[in-house]
Amino acid sequence: MLVGRKGDIFKALFRMNAHYRVEAYCKIDGIPVDVLIYGSASQNRAVEGDIVAMKMNPFSLWSRMKGTSEAHDNMHSLEDANVMSDSFWSSPSVDPIGRICAVIDLFPTKRPTGKVVAILKKSRQRGTIVGHLNVKKFLSFHDCGYVQLMPNDAKFPTMMVCAVDLPDCIKKRLDNGDATVESELVAARIDEWLEESSAPKALVMYVLGRGSRIESHIDAILFQNAILTCEFSRDSLSCLPHTPWKIPQEELQCRRDLRNLCIFTIDPPSALDLDDAFSVQKLANGIFRVGIHVADVSHFVLPDTALDKEARIRSTSVYLLRRKIPMLPPLLSENIGSLNPGVDRLAFSLFLDINHCGDVEDCWIGRTVICSCCKLSYGHAQDIIDSSKVLGHCVPQLHGQSTWLDIISSVRTLNEISKTLKEKRFRDGALRIENPKIVFLYDEFGIPYDSTFHEQKDSNFLVEEFVLLANRTVAEVISRTFPDRALLRRHPKPIFKKLTEFESFCSKQGFELDTSSSFLFQQSLEQIRMKFHDDPLLFDAVISYATRSTQLASYFCNGELKDGENGSYYSLAVPLYTHFTSPLRRYADIVVHRTLAAAVEAEELYLKHQSDERMRCFTGMYFDKDAADSLEGREALSSAALRHGVPCSKLLSDVAAHCNSRKLASKHATDACDKLYMWALLKEKQILFSDAKVLGLGSKFMTLYIQKLAIERRIYYEEVKGLAIEWLDATSTLVLSFPDTRRSHGSRDSIKCKALEDVALVISPCDLTVKQSTLEGEASTEGAAASDSGIIEPAVFPLTVQLLSTLPVALHAVGGDDGAIEIGVRLYMSSYLR
Repeated sequence: MLVGRKGDIFKALFRMNAHYRVEAYCKIDGIPVDVLIYGSASQNRAVEGDIVAMKMNPFSLWSRMKGTSEAHDNMHSLEDANVMSDSFWSSPSVDPIGRICAVIDLFPTKRPTGKVVAILKKSRQRGTIVGHLNVKKFLSFHDCGYVQLMPNDAKFPTMMVCAVDLPDCIKKRLDNGDATVESELVAARIDEWLEESSAPKALVMYVLGRGSRIESHIDAILFQNAILTCEFSRDSLSCLPHTPWKIPQEELQCRRDLRNLCIFTIDPPSALDLDDAFSVQKLANGIFRVGIHVADVSHFVLPDTALDKEARIRSTSVYLLRRKIPMLPPLLSENIGSLNPGVDRLAFSLFLDINHCGDVEDCWIGRTVICSCCKLSYGHAQDIIDSSKVLGHCVPQLHGQSTWLDIISSVRTLNEISKTLKEKRFRDGALRIENPKIVFLYDEFGIPYDSTFHEQKDSNFLVEEFVLLANRTVAEVISRTFPDRALLRRHPKPIFKKLTEFESFCSKQGFELDTSSSFLFQQSLEQIRMKFHDDPLLFDAVISYATRSTQLASYFCNGELKDGENGSYYSLAVPLYTHFTSPLRRYADIVVHRTLAAAVEAEELYLKHQSDERMRCFTGMYFDKDAADSLEGREALSSAALRHGVPCSKLLSDVAAHCNSRKLASKHATDACDKLYMWALLKEKQILFSDAKVLGLGSKFMTLYIQKLAIERRIYYEEVKGLAIEWLDATSTLVLSFPDTRRSHGSRDSIKCKALEDVALVISPCDLTVKQSTLEGEASTEGAAASDSGIIEPAVFPLTVQLLSTLPVALHAVGGDDGAIEIGVRLYMSSYLR
């Protein structure tokens, strides 16, 4: 967004480079590359997440894109010089964004640069700083001294804390000379950053606990992401019915009764909030009627009540590895709203008539009463799919009239239909790019002692396909019924620059890759997988690289979609999508339920006054636009929208923005928790060995995909004492060796140099004794290892490295009491010259 009259000042989001804080970047809509903000003076006290006014520098101050040479620029003729003229930059007839894009097109090796001239909106992250105090140079707080606060997030600068403002518990420990204060994690906020100050002033609010404890970091994660953990308010709880609760008679009369239908849930074994259930019936002509039944949470959460407001604030349930922070009170999310087996429950049901090709020939949508006959886990469903026997030793309880033969038949039928749907979806252009998911195993104290990879099985895909189909169907209904006030979800195409980098990476390795469409992208990845089926590490590494280009999906209001703006869902290759199937844990789904309920009710109101015998005009396979545009139709839709609290476009856009913000916070919390438990696992093992693939390589560092933990990490080897580096630019080859076997480049200042132990774990072959075990590294020295696929052997010097080389690495836990936690990685080497 342009905020300056001269066309050189823009509104932008400020992002800091965590690896090199001298560099920050601003993202401006419409400009294909981020603008570099170099140096503290240009950054002007902005911090990560601020919305800033950024002034674009003249072209003469633009920097060169990394990885390019000056020779590229010499390809341009002098005819391009008119683009650099003053008249070009100052002309009011030239769109400022278009002007910058034109220059970028002419000079693709140049990166725009700028400087922050104002902070328009301060980042929420300013109020959620977590870190450690550095009190080594502490002056007595009686003398108005300051202590340093070292944030755990490297994107934030070191901060100063006035000692007199420290919490009393910390001041008392400082008075007693307790140096362990530095081991405590503290929660703080940035109070101010004066123009004449080199560092911001912060206020420590409270102590989270020792940095070596998992619980302290969990609290820190929740604080950093502003996730509410307090109990639900009395006003919210008062909105719920008293227990024991029974479905009111008036609801039984106005809903379709499905309690005699064989309906069941499929969820993780520990799940308590059961959102969706399934059924299937065989009709004539090879048609199957699939039922997707979703908890009718909107019946309990009425618009603008205290419960609705609190659910909207929380927006989503947050799932950490061993803890859930619910969006709704457990009485609702785990009891009266959950589709528990053997009890009558309110539902919103979709019946989809599906033919043998996977096409939906007809559908019915409405509010129902169901009674689930069984709670299946994914394991139970998989047992049914895989074998002729009913189930294993742990058989879930059966309720109602349905038999095990009914459930077995239904699960297998649904599985076959889901396979057809999945095949059709990928033929239509769906794309799946996902990194492997780690699952941790815990001891009796909740400490991880091992890990494995989560395997997606047919039972998982069964549920996924019908959830996707239900969400697509509802998106179509609400978007055409309410074309300016439906909450939808979109997924943009991959980031162009990063996708281009991935294409270049694949081209250099001889991989054929076509990303011109999601269908061809998926086909290319599948061909790479088939070609290297005997090297799963390579394919996982390629997928990890591919995920860098993907963008996050987001909610939006269709009424706020600008002309030419795309609201489709790229990875699913569908024009319309929404979230409908998880209302117990996502507020967006509750809003969609209300909109769908309004569509169903408006249809009923309209058809009451019609002489013909049409069954559906708004929620069926075909939408009657004439009915919707008629006076009776408009009145019915308006009345139903008012009754069910369907927001206007502006309010719905605000809801969408808040849901996006909280969903992103939830994702950050989940990712941070995964990293925390990886760290705890490494801390327990001390060393974990793994194979790794080289995804990026240069003269200063390499980027590795580490198989064991399915993560990427860097190893920096510039200026390492005892290590000689030779970078062969022509072949993009790195050679690492000891100085006495290969001449080192340049002189090394021993004070600035890193120790060899920081980048490589080097053991003597004489000391190497290996004990093979799953995800465990133990040895008589600091250097033996094992993996699921066998022993990890150390490499030897001199080490020649190229892209996609496989290298052994040693992983270890970094930080805790003495700083931010991190997954440390070193090369795993063997040498007699150790």
